[in-house]
Amino acid sequence: MYKNWVKCAFDLVLAILVLAFLMPLLTVVALFVCFRLGSLIIFRQQRPGLHGKPFTLYKFRTMTNARDVQGNLLPNAQHQPG
Repeated sequence: MYKNWVKCAFDLVLAILVLAFLMPLLTVVALFVCFRLGSLIIFRQQRPGLHGKPFTLYKFRTMTNARDVQGNLLPNAQHQPG
């Protein structure tokens, strides 16, 4: 039981330190996504995990919602920001 508590505390402290270290980079990426693609910064998606149990994945958005005249999504290379 003591071993589990120590590992949990170590994992928590390490996660907080890594997050604090990466926060400036994550802020820059979030600002870039906001200015380049719009206000929806984080993308959320359900995916199958271990033994098919679904989990929610969060990541920075990388795709646009730009469409052509027929309503088809454009590739990112054809999207003109503005």
